[in-house]
Amino acid sequence: MAAMLDAAERLDRGGLEALQLDRLRATLHHAYANVPFYRAAFDRAGVRPEDCRSLADLARFPFTVKADLRDNYPFGMFAVPEHEVRRIHASSGTTGRPTVVGYTGRDLDTWADVVARSIRAAGGRPGHKVHVAYGYGLFTGGLGAHYGAERLGCTVIPASGGMTARQVRLIQDFRPEIIMVTPSYMLTLLDEFERQGVDPRSTSLEVGIFGAEPWTEGMRREIEDRFAIDAVDIYGLSEVMGPGVAQECVETKDGLHIWEDHFYPEVVDPFTGEVLPDGEEGELVFTSLTKEAMPVVRYRTRDLTRLLPGTARTFRRMEKVTGRSDDMVILRGVNLFPTQIEEIVLRTPAVAPHFQLRLTRHGRLDALTVFAEARAGATPEERERAARSIVAAVKDGIGVSVSVEIVDPESLERSVGKIRRIVDLRESGGA
Repeated sequence: MAAMLDAAERLDRGGLEALQLDRLRATLHHAYANVPFYRAAFDRAGVRPEDCRSLADLARFPFTVKADLRDNYPFGMFAVPEHEVRRIHASSGTTGRPTVVGYTGRDLDTWADVVARSIRAAGGRPGHKVHVAYGYGLFTGGLGAHYGAERLGCTVIPASGGMTARQVRLIQDFRPEIIMVTPSYMLTLLDEFERQGVDPRSTSLEVGIFGAEPWTEGMRREIEDRFAIDAVDIYGLSEVMGPGVAQECVETKDGLHIWEDHFYPEVVDPFTGEVLPDGEEGELVFTSLTKEAMPVVRYRTRDLTRLLPGTARTFRRMEKVTGRSDDMVILRGVNLFPTQIEEIVLRTPAVAPHFQLRLTRHGRLDALTVFAEARAGATPEERERAARSIVAAVKDGIGVSVSVEIVDPESLERSVGKIRRIVDLRESGGA
């Protein structure tokens, strides 16, 4: 395995930090000189690029948040002339203006390299077939995975999302070793395999590389047991690059190694913004180190995790993200994350791994109902026991009372991309 690692993966910690500082300084100068937003933000904070003399000095610089990208829509965050941009991606914009990101030709090469490194760390090798079921288009998932797999020397099957029955047929006919997809859509594929009477464990798949949404160890066990594959996590976000910012190594499955030669991580207190020491949980923040078209400085991801020492690589690891600060529900004073409910649902007999949380308001009080699907063949008595079990587990483990409805199999919406776990009906007056 060591012979396959690239030069940066073989650096010791001192060599890596020297490279990071050199690239960080260059990024700060590039952003200040070419992006009016950063020039104004640095000036307001009273810092200039030359004030960064150590990695710790980055904490003196201001944060970037998603609203800053929306406020500078479409191309105000670009640091190169538009004619030098070779590709544009964007978020869906469902909650306002989309966030737009751009890439130079060199950025696209870097992106392909880090995704190739990620697939290799997951167990992929040249010649493997990779079934890409992430969505293509303005979303970064499909094309990011596609070009990374090709860079590694794999054969790409660009299935994209949707047409689930056809995807199952393609997996059987084309016999890929690797699938790249959201974990929730992998469960949708699982349902389709079983609907067609095909044993999911009989496929050619060996590795699933899952990202774009938080998922738990319980979901990993569900997928690995029912598909007989290794399930590993990939992390990325379009504002920083796309998929390939960090990757879980198949030999350890102990958190995601951040490709620190390209992305400098910090973890901060979500409320104060204070930088936290490695090992403490907080909000993940990234500064790009090699991006040309759209460098980002201290971008607040809203993902909650902690930084840990490297194991399979010198690069530090980030603990598996199981929640986002903006996904947190405060229910009668108690903080609750969808992944906490997921863990409970996955260990409850007679319940399938499909659920949705619906927030309503009764008078002045918020209420949460967990809708969970019964497994096929579950009796009314088993459904009733499952509902009582989930109510008790949420109360005992999280400290809040919820209602639970066990609904018929295949009655909840299915994901063909990122799953919607929370439906907030409070403003609409839903009950």
